[in-house]
Amino acid sequence: MKTIQNVIPSSGIKGLKEFWKSDIVSGFLVFLLALPLSLGIAKASGFPPAMGVLTAMIGGLFTTFFKVSALTIKGPAAGLITICAGAVMEMGGDENGWHIACAAIMVMAVIQVLFGFLKFGALSDSFPHSSVHGMLAAIGLIIIAKQVPVLLGVDPSSYKGEGPVQLLADIPRFVLSAHWHIAVIGLLGLLIMVIFPLLKINFLKKVPAPMIVLLLAIPLGIVEHIKETEPAYTMVKIGDFWSNVHYNANFEMIGTFIFWKYVIMFLFVSSLESLLTVKAVDGLDEHKRESDYNGDLKAQGAGNFIAGMLGGLPMISEVVRSSANVGFGAQTKWSNFFHGVFLLIAMLLLIPVIEMIPNAALASMLIFAGYRLAAPKEFFKTYKIGKEQLAIFLVTIIVTLLEDLLLGIAAGIIVKFIFHLYHGATIKTLFKANYIVEKVGNKTIFKIKDAAIFSNLLGYKNALKNIEKNQEVIFDLSESNLIDHSFMEFIHHYEREYNIAGGNFKITGLELHRALSEHPLATQVLRKRKNEK
Repeated sequence: MKTIQNVIPSSGIKGLKEFWKSDIVSGFLVFLLALPLSLGIAKASGFPPAMGVLTAMIGGLFTTFFKVSALTIKGPAAGLITICAGAVMEMGGDENGWHIACAAIMVMAVIQVLFGFLKFGALSDSFPHSSVHGMLAAIGLIIIAKQVPVLLGVDPSSYKGEGPVQLLADIPRFVLSAHWHIAVIGLLGLLIMVIFPLLKINFLKKVPAPMIVLLLAIPLGIVEHIKETEPAYTMVKIGDFWSNVHYNANFEMIGTFIFWKYVIMFLFVSSLESLLTVKAVDGLDEHKRESDYNGDLKAQGAGNFIAGMLGGLPMISEVVRSSANVGFGAQTKWSNFFHGVFLLIAMLLLIPVIEMIPNAALASMLIFAGYRLAAPKEFFKTYKIGKEQLAIFLVTIIVTLLEDLLLGIAAGIIVKFIFHLYHGATIKTLFKANYIVEKVGNKTIFKIKDAAIFSNLLGYKNALKNIEKNQEVIFDLSESNLIDHSFMEFIHHYEREYNIAGGNFKITGLELHRALSEHPLATQVLRKRKNEK
C-alpha cells in the first residue's frame, strides 16, 4: 500500500478522506480473518456462534468513534474462551448461563470505563511479563485441550464437564473414537493454518489462512453430506440471528460470589491482554504513534457494555487481527470500522453460507491460535531471559490448568516476589519507588536508590513523565540492588523513545550488577550486595 511518508495520518474524517482506499482494503482482509475466528471463539466459549460476529461488529462499528488506538482491531479473543466457557457453565449452562454471563460482562464493562477515567491504563506495566506470558500460554493449552475433540468430530456428551488436564489426558481416547470423515476436514484445516503462512507466493500473502480453510472445508462438507447425515453438533448453527439481537442479560446471580468472580476475571484478563496488544501494535506502527491507553480502555468498556447487553462476548484489542491489520497496510482506525461494516453485510446476506461450515474447520483455527500462545519457542524465550523467569512462567501455567486464571496469575506474582526478596529487595521496596532527581548544570540525574521492579514500576514511570524532553538525562542504577526483567524492558524502551524524540538519555551503573542470564534484558543484582567482586 502507498502511504504518505513522514506525515502522521489524522484520526478523524480527514484521515478517512486521505486513507480510505488502503483502510477499506485492509478492513476487508481483516474481515476475512475475523469472520471464522469470531464464530469459532463464540462457539468454544459456550455462546451462540454468531454472537462472536456481533461482538466484532460492535468492536468495529461502535468503538471506532472513541479515542482508540489507530491500528488495533476490536473483537472477541481466543484468550477469553476459557473464562467465557467457565462463566456459562458455572452460571447454569446453556441459554440461561449465557444470559447471566452477559450480565457479568455488562458489570465488567462499567468498571472498565471507570478505570479509563481513573487513568488505570498504565497499570498494564505493573504485572510481571513472565507471569502474563504464562497466563497466555496456559490459555493456549486450554484452547487446544477443548478443541481437539471438536476437530476429531467426537460427541460433546462424551467429555462434558472435563477440565483441561483431563481433556489433554483423554486425547488418545478422542483419537480412537474420532469420526474420520469429519476429522479429515479439521486436520486439513490445521495443515493449511501451519503451512499456508510459510508459502512465499506474493499474491497469496494477502489472503488470510482461515479463509482458505473455509474455501476447502465448505465444499468438502457438501461432498460428504455432513449437514444431512451427521448430528447437529458437527455444523455451525446460527438460526435467526437478527431476532436474537436484543436485550439478553440476566442479573439474577448478581449477589453471588460466582458472578463477581467472573466479573473480576473478565475485567483483569480482557483489560490486560487488550492493553498489552495496544502496546505491541504501537511498536509495529510505521508512524510511531503512541496510543491513549485510557481512551482505548474507555472505548473497550463502552463496546463491552453494548455487546453484553445484546448477548455478545467481551471484546479486546485482539493481537492476531491487529497485527494482520498493520501488515495489510492500514493507516487509521477506519480500517477497524470497515471490518465491522463487512461483518454486518455478512450477517445480512451470508448466513446460509456460514451454516455450511463444519465445526471441525473452526476447531483447526482455534487449535492453531492456541498453539501460537503456547508454542515451545515461548518456553525457550522465557528460559533465555532467566531460569527464575521460567519458574514463574511454569508456575503460572500449572496453577492455571489445575485451578483458574486468577489463581494462576496470583501464584506467578507470589513466586516473583519470593525471588525478589531472595535477591535483596525488602517488603517496603516491593511497592515503593525510591529515587532522587538532581539538576547538575544542563544534566538531569535520576538516581535509583532501591529495587526497580514490576510492582513499583508505575512510580518510576510517573516520575519520568516530569522530565522535560530534549534534555541530557543520566539514569543512574549504580545504587539499585535489584532491577528485574520487566523494569529492564521498560527503561530500555524509554531510552530508545526519548532519544528518538531528540533527547540524550543514558543508562549508567549496570556494570556494577550481575545479570542472572546472558539475555540483554535479564534481571540484574548489585554485586556488592552479593559480596562479589
